Amino acid sequence: MAGDKETPLMRQYNTIKAKHPETVLLFRLGDFFETFGDDAVITAKVCGITLTKRNNGAAGDIPLAGFPHHQLDTYLPKLVRAGYRAAVCEQLEDPKLAKGIVKRDVVEVVTPGVALYDKLLDARRNTYVAALFIEERAPGVLRAGIAYADASTAEFAACECTDTDIVSTLESIAPAEILVAKSQMSRVARFIEALPAAPAVTRVEDWIASEQFARETLVRHLRTHTLKGFGLDHLSHAVTAAGMVMHYISETQQGKISHFSSVRTFDTGEYMTLDTSTRRNLEIISSSQEKDASLVAVLDDTCTPMGGRLLRAWLLRPLRSRDRINDRLHSVAALVRDGDLRRALRDALKRIGDLERLIGKVCVQRATPRDIVALRMSLAVIPVLHSLCSDSLPDYLGSLLGSPEALPDLVRDIEYALADEPALHFGSGGVFRPGYHRELDDMRDALSSGKTWVSAYQERLRTETGIPSLKVSMNGVFGYYVEISNAHKDRVPESFQRRQTLTNAERYITPELKEREELIMRAESGLSTLEQNLFAELRQRVADHAAAIQHTARCIAAIDCLASFASVSVSNDYCEPFIADDDVIDVREGRHPVVERLLPVGTPYVPNSTRLDIDASQIHILTGPNMAGKSCYLRQVGLIVLLAHVGCFVPAASAHIALCDRIFTRVGAQDNIATGESTFLVEMQEAANILHHATKSSLVLLDEVGRGTATFDGMSIAWALAEYMHDHAQSKTLFATHYHELNDLTELYPRIHPFKVDVQEVGNGIIFTRRVLPGSSDHSFGIHVARMAGLPGSVTERAEQILRTLESNNLELLKHAGDSASPGATPTAAKPRVSVDASSKASREDQISMFEIRDDRLRAKLAGIDVNRLTPMQALQVLSELKDEASRP
Repeated sequence: MAGDKETPLMRQYNTIKAKHPETVLLFRLGDFFETFGDDAVITAKVCGITLTKRNNGAAGDIPLAGFPHHQLDTYLPKLVRAGYRAAVCEQLEDPKLAKGIVKRDVVEVVTPGVALYDKLLDARRNTYVAALFIEERAPGVLRAGIAYADASTAEFAACECTDTDIVSTLESIAPAEILVAKSQMSRVARFIEALPAAPAVTRVEDWIASEQFARETLVRHLRTHTLKGFGLDHLSHAVTAAGMVMHYISETQQGKISHFSSVRTFDTGEYMTLDTSTRRNLEIISSSQEKDASLVAVLDDTCTPMGGRLLRAWLLRPLRSRDRINDRLHSVAALVRDGDLRRALRDALKRIGDLERLIGKVCVQRATPRDIVALRMSLAVIPVLHSLCSDSLPDYLGSLLGSPEALPDLVRDIEYALADEPALHFGSGGVFRPGYHRELDDMRDALSSGKTWVSAYQERLRTETGIPSLKVSMNGVFGYYVEISNAHKDRVPESFQRRQTLTNAERYITPELKEREELIMRAESGLSTLEQNLFAELRQRVADHAAAIQHTARCIAAIDCLASFASVSVSNDYCEPFIADDDVIDVREGRHPVVERLLPVGTPYVPNSTRLDIDASQIHILTGPNMAGKSCYLRQVGLIVLLAHVGCFVPAASAHIALCDRIFTRVGAQDNIATGESTFLVEMQEAANILHHATKSSLVLLDEVGRGTATFDGMSIAWALAEYMHDHAQSKTLFATHYHELNDLTELYPRIHPFKVDVQEVGNGIIFTRRVLPGSSDHSFGIHVARMAGLPGSVTERAEQILRTLESNNLELLKHAGDSASPGATPTAAKPRVSVDASSKASREDQISMFEIRDDRLRAKLAGIDVNRLTPMQALQVLSELKDEASRP
């Protein structure tokens, strides 16, 4: 058997590896973490370290790659960020005391979604692991359970939804890792593949994804008889997903998850749905342009890490409850009005650390003494928050300020126990305050007196030997020793025993020094053990208050978000929006919050007003040239509506905002090369999604629909889409387009109105006023923009000639204009349209130039058409008739 040929160490490794087959096993060997076999190949590649070999007895050599144990925080993040799960296998006993092979086992599994290492965590972002469980309740009817958790903060939530909400719900969570039952991989793959950011996918055994096992897991950990108290009892799919998450985190953390004390249920209907296109086009969290060009970059003025994380969650999950929105808005208004309160509150928040993650580290036994001190200092600020609470504040803000628990007894215990700046390592005597523990004080004194003795002993030896450079030092290998340079070797007493030879010196020990060394080492070892034991007791006392500290952290995070909204609103002159139950969006002098901030100093932002009324002005057809600001205007309205639903003030003079269920955007052009989808196909897919899901309560922002195909095709689609929005979806819609023909819709439909981005022509140039006004534009100024972009003058001049000819409907002159513009041609000499010789005459008669009319009958018919009065549909009909006419003999 292969196992009989292996070394004992490799047998131990393989036994542990078999328990964690889908992980990279980091195997502790003395001062190194080693990886073997395929794991070594992966580690060497990902971490950029050398791949070597290790002898495995008769079984032959095996690939090996390793790194020093103190560099775990450097290499572990690289493996996890590359998408691998890493199992950390530690030595469970002192190798010096071990009999035979040192006991080893996995103490933690780190995954893309379950990580507690500081270098793997972003202070301003959550790291979530999610579970997705789907069942078919009826043919074609899917019901999903989704749960997610952050192991570092103990945030834990679950919900149920239909298949149409799976992708948008997962997007709002943005998990780093998704758990899926092995038997469901084919069923859930399409939903995971639809996510814009590809999370790591971990397959779990089907028995883990059973409702019974999930219930037992949750009830056992939460120490309840049922799940009714969490609102989860009747949601079988959500229970299954939540049980998958809880079991997974417990397995990775070896059961150290006492900080998970609750699970929250939520209804996807509580939040406005923001699909992939909307998140991307409104640049809510990130921007493709520049780092600070996202909405969150403008709004995040939070003072605490947990506030920054919550603010991102609020932006991705706008509220749909008018009461909840107003709770936030009224709180922000109070902080805007009262500058002294706002400043005092923010000053207090700046003194609070990351309570969520600090208590998480305490509960999983990863907290250091300095972490506990940071927690104590944060809790000490809570009474300041209480003092800022008053009856004049809105109920929501007042309850947030009054709810955090100060835990004064715990604060006193920590302050009495730990030094203000505890030592980084146990055994130095610098972790606890003097007087905290009598035995600890005695050991500390013994250690201190021992080091004093060593110093005095060095001086005595220098005097006795007459060697002024003699040194008494120590290291971890040889312990204490006497070092004498070679220049004084002849003065070394015979009682000195040589221990080590160096290039320029010799090291010795003496019986007296050896005896003292043993006393000091015993004191250091005892001190280290006692400090660790005392700290473990203190850490557990802190962990007993985990639920209260987590509640405090959540309150502080919400306060921080509201204070951030108020600070930004004051700085940027935002106004409080009125949230209405009607179907009207009325924004006066609105501004784009991001563009406004990115403008050069001294450059004013031109505000614009918008009124969308489902009964009177439901759809705005917006025309105007490129670069005039149509897309910016559309996004501006979308962001203002979004901010209002988040509970933040908005960049406007005033804002009346109807409650919306969704914001849809079809802005920008992009293809999906990986799946073979063209720009136009992606555009049509996004348009289809809008038409299938938009309601009377939706806001729809459309930009240049139909431009990715032939002109008449695109115009027809855009026209039909506008009609559908008017007659069926009836959504409040802003429709920016270069198809000026769509303005004819405003004469046919009562709720469609024309608007234009005003442009002023000055000589041969144009000035963008950025003003959106009632009316239509019949000129795109594309050639002006081309000239601004730097196209050669000959190209833009030729384009103007062609444009004038096309606008005059005299297509026959177009060929002559092209000939006269050719190099070497004289302006007054017109060349024949086609040069024909006898041999090509027959073929010439069968051809029609795109710029000539074949006979007078068609010519007469064309001359009688007033193109300025034709609607697009009428134009298509005329074109069809002309085609039929031309095909007749």
